[in-house]
Amino acid sequence: MTPAPAMLRAGTRHLLLDRADRLIGWMTEVPAALLVLAEVVVLLLGVVARFVFDQPLVWSDEVASLLFLWLAMLGAAIALRRGTHMRLTTVMGRMPRHWQARLNALAVGIPLLFLALMLSPTIDYVEDQSFIQTPALGWSGSIRAAALLVGIVLMLAISLLHLARLGWRETLLMGAALAALAGLLWLGSGALLAIGNWNLLVFFVLLVGAAVLLGVPIAFGFGLATAAYLLTTSDTTLSVITGRLDEGMSALILLAVPLFVLLGQLVEMTGMARAMVGFLAALIGHVRGGLSYVLLGAMLLVSGISGSKAADMAAVAPVLFPEMKRRGLDEGEMVSLLAASGAMAETIPPSLVLIAIAAVTNVSVAALFTGGLLPGIVLALALAVIARQRTAPTPGPRVARTPMKLVGRSFVIGLPALVLPMLIRAAVVRGVATATEVSTIGIAYAVLVGLLVYRQFDPRRIYPMLVETACLSGTILFIIGAATAMAWALTQSGFSQALARAMGHVPGGGFGFLVISIAAFIVLGSVLEGIPAMVLFGPLLFPIARGLHVNEVHYAVVIILAMGIGLFAPPFGLGYYTACSIGRVHPDLALKRIWPYLGVLVASLLLIAAVPWFSTGFL
Repeated sequence: MTPAPAMLRAGTRHLLLDRADRLIGWMTEVPAALLVLAEVVVLLLGVVARFVFDQPLVWSDEVASLLFLWLAMLGAAIALRRGTHMRLTTVMGRMPRHWQARLNALAVGIPLLFLALMLSPTIDYVEDQSFIQTPALGWSGSIRAAALLVGIVLMLAISLLHLARLGWRETLLMGAALAALAGLLWLGSGALLAIGNWNLLVFFVLLVGAAVLLGVPIAFGFGLATAAYLLTTSDTTLSVITGRLDEGMSALILLAVPLFVLLGQLVEMTGMARAMVGFLAALIGHVRGGLSYVLLGAMLLVSGISGSKAADMAAVAPVLFPEMKRRGLDEGEMVSLLAASGAMAETIPPSLVLIAIAAVTNVSVAALFTGGLLPGIVLALALAVIARQRTAPTPGPRVARTPMKLVGRSFVIGLPALVLPMLIRAAVVRGVATATEVSTIGIAYAVLVGLLVYRQFDPRRIYPMLVETACLSGTILFIIGAATAMAWALTQSGFSQALARAMGHVPGGGFGFLVISIAAFIVLGSVLEGIPAMVLFGPLLFPIARGLHVNEVHYAVVIILAMGIGLFAPPFGLGYYTACSIGRVHPDLALKRIWPYLGVLVASLLLIAAVPWFSTGFL
């Protein structure tokens, strides 16, 4: 039977789309992987030249900054192609299949519209940057700024490919919805101007909230709401958004994000994480609730290496969950503890959220690394208490204590891995490397240990790891850039001053302000995830905290932990579903069991907020 011409045309069309998609994948992934490697080499050379030979490389930071913006934009393009930009899919997942298709079309159309709006302003921005020269190498600023233009063009092409794969009904409905929204804003521009700052509710509460709930990638929801606000209520050109994207993604401290992501993957690949967990299990795994303690201790240790909560859980859960199940622990309890430990470890350095908040608030990252350690330990102890109470004695024969000889052997095996967190922190505290550079020391150490000690180093995994590093980093950095643009619009509107006046008169002074901040960031963490919430509201709230004489490190630790609780709290917290996915446990099994753990975290956080010494005692 001869295929129909329509089927042949459809097959040819899909073949062409697949080829175009693979071409764009090659154009983004190969350069991004090379850029990750280049960043590691450049920063490591800078550390060696300065600390070993006392000959600082004056150009290293400049080159690293230039390459970093290219890495961020290529990573954002990879994430858009793979569909891994941060988005909330809880609401979409509960809808009928035909509505899911329509919302997926909207998740394609909004990025496409935002990128199309930004194309011309970005060209103007690149041309303006050509008049600026870099201080050390004398290169034109347009070389660096061109990363924004190339990234937007690539993401536009990717969005058009995604659009071409949609059904014609979904495409028409999506186009009609966006056209109707644009028409309403244009017709209502006079009314929006007349109500003053109340129009912020329309753009940054209603539009952003609707975009997030409907499954639009959060960064593009931020970006389009900001563009719509400027186009509707001001004469400001959209090149301002390009500048804020550049500013948000270019802070050199954020270069620690991709490097710590890569380090976390190396720790898993080389067997270092398994060695850490093996030692802890041999030491205390025999006591009642022992494996729960091991999970908490492992999360504390691994958090100090990878900086990524998803990477932490992925390194720990697959090692421990099979044995926990064998001992009769309930799956819901296991994943509840895993999710709670993810929230607990948000301030364990080098947390990516600590790095992000240091970048946008100018708080010392070294001080945040020091101040975040003890509060994380306090929450771990609180979780250990409730974990023991909720762990029934193991039925059957008691688990035998591991002989001390085997404990000692597991300690020797795990020692090279256990040294890594201490090495990272010591390098920062002793001034050997900055918080950005120290990750390269960790990477070099992990490679050597994997090759020489554990003999687990698969070269075939290097390229996928580098691409994954670029992808995850692009997701995080692009959302920081979009949130920076949105925060700028809020600040220019006078909203920050109004917020300062309102929150500055909170009953209870500094502690009352902390309590309200805790409540606000639990909600924000549940809806926006941590980094977007921090970047968006940190610059607005930190001046208020200073005005109320709340130590900025203490305030940062408190709101980061509050955000973490929201991130891992159902029904909206994405971290909760990540924990369920990693633990291979259905979310419904943990839904009723996680609340005591979250309640203990909230109570402990209120204690930390009331006693600043936990955050500032070792500064």
